[in-house]
Amino acid sequence: MKQTFEPRLRDAKSHSSKTHVARNRKKQGRKSSSQKKTSTIDPNRFVHNASVRQVESYSAPQRFDDMPLSNAIKKALKTKGFEYPSEIQDKTIKPLTEGRDLLGIAQTGTGKTAAFLIPIIEQLLKQPKRHYALVVVPTRELALQVEQEYKSLTTGMQLHSSCFIGGTNINKDLQSARKNSHIVIATPGRLLDLVSRKAINLSFFHTLVLDEFDRMLDMGFVHDVKRIIAGMSQRKQSLLFSATLDHKQQSLIDGILTNPAVVKVSEGNASAEHIQQDIIRLEKGVNKFGVLCEQLQNTSFVKVILFEETKHKVNRLCKKLNMAGIEADQIHGNKSQNARQNALHAFKTGRVRVLVATDVAARGIDVSDVSHVINYQAPSSFDSYIHRIGRTGRAGKTGMALTFIDNEPNN
Repeated sequence: MKQTFEPRLRDAKSHSSKTHVARNRKKQGRKSSSQKKTSTIDPNRFVHNASVRQVESYSAPQRFDDMPLSNAIKKALKTKGFEYPSEIQDKTIKPLTEGRDLLGIAQTGTGKTAAFLIPIIEQLLKQPKRHYALVVVPTRELALQVEQEYKSLTTGMQLHSSCFIGGTNINKDLQSARKNSHIVIATPGRLLDLVSRKAINLSFFHTLVLDEFDRMLDMGFVHDVKRIIAGMSQRKQSLLFSATLDHKQQSLIDGILTNPAVVKVSEGNASAEHIQQDIIRLEKGVNKFGVLCEQLQNTSFVKVILFEETKHKVNRLCKKLNMAGIEADQIHGNKSQNARQNALHAFKTGRVRVLVATDVAARGIDVSDVSHVINYQAPSSFDSYIHRIGRTGRAGKTGMALTFIDNEPNN
């Protein structure tokens, strides 16, 4: 479907009924029990005319069949319909099968998951070893995606995996940790919980993969990552994948990797040049939710991720949308893993048009054809803003991002 962009309202004029205005003004007179985070970002940074992005297809010099890989892997790749490697796969598989450390800079959707799984599987086929590889990711959804990819690549190979994430039954995880898994995929918090319960011994692992490394640091996992690395006394190979590269993190990266191969599929600079960006500035007396509903009535808003700052506000906004007749579901840290997966599935399949989320959805969720990202409240950091709006305009397409600028804090 060709994406069209309707002119947005920079200033939302008062269109509410007198009742709505009176209700809003009454709310403004109340003291809020929790102080709302205020964005210090210049609103002009949320306005940008999208530039056309030239996407050059990568022509790999060799097929998977030509690579020094086991026949079982080649068969699995062929079954999945993969004949030629993507750029990140073509440039990383060789140094990884040689046992080198690696720093890979690549966006989601470039094939990086298979890029690190294929060499791990190759090694396991030669010498199966319990708890050989540990893959650490920042979000539950990404962990499940990695495990799904691993299972699809190892069908019939008798290579087993375990996935440990928050929001699931800890007793089941304790039982699963006793199994003979060749690869463990986990989020930092649940992994360290199992380590503290002596259910997992980090010294057993040979290979460490840190995926979405930049996001892990954004989410405050730096000390967890250091604890994990400190516990891996038998670590022989480390792989670090990141979509962005902050030079302030270089000393940390140097402490993790030894003489790494460096592969850059993107430059590692957060960018949203291909995303049409605009603001909706609210005047006094305007009902913010009413403006949102007017926007969502536009038929071009096909698949929308709507960001709010807190779990409570996400829950409240989602309920209001459903009461207004707009199909919506929600995803945030307080939701059980089943609820999060069900909401994501409903959004992907089109059963709901709007997914209301906290920043937990800003990275690690790969949903195609998101037509719009709406920041119901401006984020507190520009880095968070870039990661949020990066959910639209994927796979070479142009996306649309709108940000509400609140002149009235309690509107």
